Amino acid sequence: MAKAKVKTQFVCTECGSDYSKWQGQCSSCKAWDSLKEFKESAGTASRHANFNGFSGQVADVQTLGEVNLADQPRFSSGSSEFDRVLGGGVVPGSAVLIGGEPGAGKSTLLLQTLCRLAQTHSALYVTGEESLQQVAMRANRLGLPVDKLKIASETNVQEICNLATSLKPAILVVDSIQVVHSPEIESAPGSVSQVRESAAYLTRFAKQTGTVLFLVGHVTKDGSLAGPKVLEHMIDCSIMLEGTADSRFRTLRGIKNRFGAVNELGVFAMLDSGLKEVKNPSSIFLNKQSDETPGSVVTTIWEGTRPMLIELQALVDDAHSPNPKRVVVGWDHQRLSMLLAILNRHCGVFTGDQDVYLNVVGGVKINETSADLASLVAVLSSLRNKPVSSQLIVLGELGLSGEVRPVVSGEQRIREAAKHGFTRAIVPKANAPKKTISGIKVIAVDKLQQALDAVWDETY
Repeated sequence: MAKAKVKTQFVCTECGSDYSKWQGQCSSCKAWDSLKEFKESAGTASRHANFNGFSGQVADVQTLGEVNLADQPRFSSGSSEFDRVLGGGVVPGSAVLIGGEPGAGKSTLLLQTLCRLAQTHSALYVTGEESLQQVAMRANRLGLPVDKLKIASETNVQEICNLATSLKPAILVVDSIQVVHSPEIESAPGSVSQVRESAAYLTRFAKQTGTVLFLVGHVTKDGSLAGPKVLEHMIDCSIMLEGTADSRFRTLRGIKNRFGAVNELGVFAMLDSGLKEVKNPSSIFLNKQSDETPGSVVTTIWEGTRPMLIELQALVDDAHSPNPKRVVVGWDHQRLSMLLAILNRHCGVFTGDQDVYLNVVGGVKINETSADLASLVAVLSSLRNKPVSSQLIVLGELGLSGEVRPVVSGEQRIREAAKHGFTRAIVPKANAPKKTISGIKVIAVDKLQQALDAVWDETY
């Protein structure tokens, strides 16, 4: 039998573009030294895979108006925070990629989820990085029900799908995609070609059989998912489990979701018994100290479909070098530099000879502009050594001309603050609620100077 012809391509690991020969820079995304060799066999398994009697016939063509708009059938994962990030539950036939730093808790989260789901659904956990004994020891240590979850140790993608075809699980976990390989690809596990073809093979299996597929993915040193960028295009949902080693809290953030909102956030606490969901995240990110301290301000951010209260801390100190430092944790440091320029230009507060440090408490990362006003209030509070009232909440985006611009879902943010006992709120004028919100006084402003005057003036 003639050996299948091998076609050599070069694939950009950043954007997934293909090239017939190597070049230093990707023409599509302009990334340098990102092209990796990819050997594709004419008989690649993912192109000829046939599961569950799939005949390969051409699908019926419909008009857009004839498509059934019934909701995708979902079922709960057993965790409300996990369901929130997934868009309301698990969708049959979906492919979900979970990434995160080593030790973040990816395997723990999926093992907990599958042990619960195995009580009512057939589930298969395939591990390629750990032995069966290691997984069993973790499950026993966490006190999980282990009587119904099926588990196997395998790295051959075809054997994994053959095993799943015979067992017919409703949920399949593969831990991790970087160690899975196809014998028809002439490269080592974890390479661009192996990750690409193995993920395509598994995703095709999930779509044709209606199996829920969870893939565990590694991350690179810069925090992005390892492997070709096309991996994120293949799957339906990409989520990241984030958290530092010195923090007991983990955040699960949706990066891509075809079945729900993106940037949805779930919060978990890492305990001896595993990951426990935090149903009121605002309470863990707020300062529990009774004394008011300079540089500390509370604001609200919008994560997916809900508001969340967080604390910003600023420290302003005399610079000891010709180039003052601008250090930001949890936010864009370039945005802080821009805001300090606005503060100087429109309010006459000069910080060019000061080191400015800004920290988002609790390890949360802010991906929106609603914290602009609160960050400058925190900086000014530290600079003047004047604490801000612990009953005050500040929110709003700042424009370059010093105006306070509205933020999305402003009224819901104010109501969340009132629910947690805050009595005053400085908000953009366009976000002022039409009806009075019980328990909180809303101060609507349209200029930065007006907002700063209202922070320490109780007559507002």
